[in-house]
Amino acid sequence: MTGTKVICFANNKGGSGKSTTCSNVGYGLSALGKKVLLVDGDMQLNLSLSLFEEEQVLDFARSEKNLYEGIRRQADLTGFIVKSPFENLDLIPSSTLMCSIEYELFTKWQREYILKKCMANIVSSGAYDYILIDAPPTLGGWVMNILCASDAVIIPVESSPWGMFGLANMFEFLGEVRQIAPNLETGGVVITKVDTRKSYFRQTLDTLKELDGVKVFDTYIRVDSGVEWSQDNHVPIMAYRKNSRSAGEYMELTREVVQRFERGSTVCIRN
Repeated sequence: MTGTKVICFANNKGGSGKSTTCSNVGYGLSALGKKVLLVDGDMQLNLSLSLFEEEQVLDFARSEKNLYEGIRRQADLTGFIVKSPFENLDLIPSSTLMCSIEYELFTKWQREYILKKCMANIVSSGAYDYILIDAPPTLGGWVMNILCASDAVIIPVESSPWGMFGLANMFEFLGEVRQIAPNLETGGVVITKVDTRKSYFRQTLDTLKELDGVKVFDTYIRVDSGVEWSQDNHVPIMAYRKNSRSAGEYMELTREVVQRFERGSTVCIRN
């Protein structure tokens, strides 16, 4: 990939750590000196809440400056970008009205490509090194839009008895999307919420490694209460507690992402 890289984080299983992974990889990329745009595609607003206080996020949701309004109008999303409190990290916030986005898309011409068209000027401008999109935990027309707008998908999978549930449906859906977006890459699977004292992690890892053509990131994310505290304070864990175990794990995952999508790159943290 060259130029702006568009990566979505998707899994039809809720609770996989999708939004947390998206926000922390985004922050990690910004700490490496990359210019990053986060796009909150979920009505739950979690990605927006990872950067802004709840009152501000609700203000975005009630305003006309959010992703729902942009998609509804099929507008250039450049005008919907807001600056985050963190250097090199911007956001297109979500809205609770995203719950009706499928209805908005249903009658539209070439509805699978609306997000791609709305993002076209941002991508072609080269203003960002990475655009990271947080998808909702569903499979349907809106998630297909997100995947069609992306160069690659990263799939967070929770290390738990139910973490693998529905993953086959996710890969089947990706197969359907590739019929109209053949260049979509599976960037890899990242295992989250790992408790190394339990056998679920090894079971999850072994199962994933048995799947043909599925790349599993070397870095996995362990359970850490610090992540919950960072969410409560509306900041990524690397900004909230940069010396914590989770901060280190997310930075290692970020380095893997850069190495995977920028072949031959040397990764150095910006001071």
